[in-house]
Amino acid sequence: MHRVKWTCIGALLALSSARAAELPPRPTVADVVKGSKPADWRALDPVNTLYMEVPGGRVVIELAPSFAPKHAANIRLLARENYFDGLAVIRAQENYVVQWGDADEKTPRPFKTAKATLPAEFTIPASSAPAFVRLPDGDVYAPEVGHANGFPVARDPKTGLAWLTHCYGMVGVGRDTAADSGGGSSLYVVIGHAPRHLDRNITVVGRVVAGMSLLTTLPRGTGPLGFYEQPSQHVPIATFRVAADVPLEQRSRLEVMRTDGATYQAVLDAQRKRGGPWTKYAVGKVDLCNAQIPVRAVP
Repeated sequence: MHRVKWTCIGALLALSSARAAELPPRPTVADVVKGSKPADWRALDPVNTLYMEVPGGRVVIELAPSFAPKHAANIRLLARENYFDGLAVIRAQENYVVQWGDADEKTPRPFKTAKATLPAEFTIPASSAPAFVRLPDGDVYAPEVGHANGFPVARDPKTGLAWLTHCYGMVGVGRDTAADSGGGSSLYVVIGHAPRHLDRNITVVGRVVAGMSLLTTLPRGTGPLGFYEQPSQHVPIATFRVAADVPLEQRSRLEVMRTDGATYQAVLDAQRKRGGPWTKYAVGKVDLCNAQIPVRAVP
């Protein structure tokens, strides 16, 4: 009887302690975004923005020419020479990537003036990268990580190199075994858990800033690596355009939060130190690929 009594009292004390330790409410990411100022945002550069029209709508891709200048220029040229128009999404691998390009290996679509292959741009000198804001939370794959001009970036002070990372939504250049066997005619986007082992092994050229749901919800391919086995499964690309070449009234009016300002630091802090009452434990850190970069329609 006494044992039961003390057990009940212990349970009540533990419950009382848990309630006393409940986290106080804290600003959420949505709160920070709502309180942001116009200067906290930047418009997409139409010269480095791509529109891929697929069934259901538009996928908006922001290129990162600071990290892959030759590939970014070649992809713009491919778009302007209508290379991707009428091609398709040919691969959807669960928890990995969605890939698009030319599925016809026997009679592939010819190139005009764009290059079929380019030297790899896996890394760049850190000194030539845009202003880097370090994330102090640590990382497994790189000595330092952070953000540069709205992109997740890693760098190594010992080698003096920097590179874009394979976070969700990042766009990379498909290649064969040789490092210089890609040029931008085959592209993929990360749709699952960040495959950071690909960092410094593939040229990363940008990220999808709108329309990810059009790609993440595609039927998964049943062939090896998620490739579609039948042409009837391919998801057609109607057009692939540089935003600067699209009439102003037809452009997507989007803004990305600046990652070099105090407001974005508040966004990161909201993700590190989530408040109650729903959250019972705040980790106090945030992983690079979970460091959300807000995007919004121009108000």
